[in-house]
Amino acid sequence: MAKLDERERNLLLKRGVIEIISEAELITLLESGKKLRFKQGFDPSRPDIHLGHVVGLRKLRQFQERGHQVVLIVGDWTAQIGDPSGVSTTRAMLSAEEVQANAQTYMKQFFKVIDKNKTEVRFQSEWFGKFGLADIIKLTSKFTVAQFLAREDFAQRYSAGRPIAITELLYPLLQGYDSVAIKSDVEFGGTDQKFNCLVGRDLQQIMGMSQQQVFLMPLLIGTDGTQKMSKSLGNYIGIDEPPNDMYGKVMSIPDRLLLDYFELLTDVSSEEIKEFKRSMEQSTVNPMVLKKRLAREIVTQFHSDHDAVQAEERFTKIFQKRETPEEVVQLNIKSGVTTTLTAEMAKAGLTKSRAEAKQLLAQGAIEIDGEKATEDIDLSTLGPGHKIKVGKRRFAST
Repeated sequence: MAKLDERERNLLLKRGVIEIISEAELITLLESGKKLRFKQGFDPSRPDIHLGHVVGLRKLRQFQERGHQVVLIVGDWTAQIGDPSGVSTTRAMLSAEEVQANAQTYMKQFFKVIDKNKTEVRFQSEWFGKFGLADIIKLTSKFTVAQFLAREDFAQRYSAGRPIAITELLYPLLQGYDSVAIKSDVEFGGTDQKFNCLVGRDLQQIMGMSQQQVFLMPLLIGTDGTQKMSKSLGNYIGIDEPPNDMYGKVMSIPDRLLLDYFELLTDVSSEEIKEFKRSMEQSTVNPMVLKKRLAREIVTQFHSDHDAVQAEERFTKIFQKRETPEEVVQLNIKSGVTTTLTAEMAKAGLTKSRAEAKQLLAQGAIEIDGEKATEDIDLSTLGPGHKIKVGKRRFAST
């Protein structure tokens, strides 16, 4: 690659980037013409990829389009340990079977964002499957306990007397060794991965290799507006979700997150995003207009423009004009046959299970004719012609 012009430098190294270690060294590498190996690891601790993962994948694609090699690491070993980044308690370990099942969903979804033909996918078991106890002990000898207790989340738990499993101390070492195994030039990660990425950088130097550059990106805040997007917190938008659900979830994010989502998840130009910011500050635009634009951009990216248009029309009809949706599930209630609200919801596919239906009922998320349901009533006593709303986007009638 020739010398980076200002536009490329801003796109590659500034937009959606928190910190680069070291930016000067990375620029030198990029301008050297060398085909670099850009690495990012994904622990399949839960199935499916959400928009939080997409932040890094989109940035990787930008470098991929400029001729560099993207290497995705599927952490089938570290997922069984659990990365403690950003948590205050010991993470539960997963079985190999659970990890493999989750990994398969990742393999199907990576390539909705990046080019499959220009991507190298590696499983940690390729190298750790050959590791014995002696190899692990040799790896642990490279660092001290004091170095690892300097990590913020470990330090906080240690000071508070909360447990830190020895297996968790192994996680940064194993992630760091991934960089050695695949000869990484640049490692991508969220800001919560800084310590782990730096361990990889140090380990490469110890092993006599050139140190990888570290590329840190912001953590995408979830739909709750407070915590990073996470499936375990339920504040996520999955990239495999149906268009209507995806559109509706984007519309539910707080207005203050709009600009971040545009910057991290779309190809809308930085100049246009600056204009959005000015318009919001001067109150010359309704945030709903920008949010609809964002929802269309994201649905189009993972489905199609046609799906985005239909999802918007449905959203406007149901949630703005308060009209009855076309997709209403008919509950088959037989007079005199006792059947409960939660049982029928699960049976009709409105919820995944009766337990989920009961949870929604307890949360006040079920309405009958516009009134919140407070008990698991016998639907056979309700009669026909009643409208039931489950959550924000599911509807039924008796």
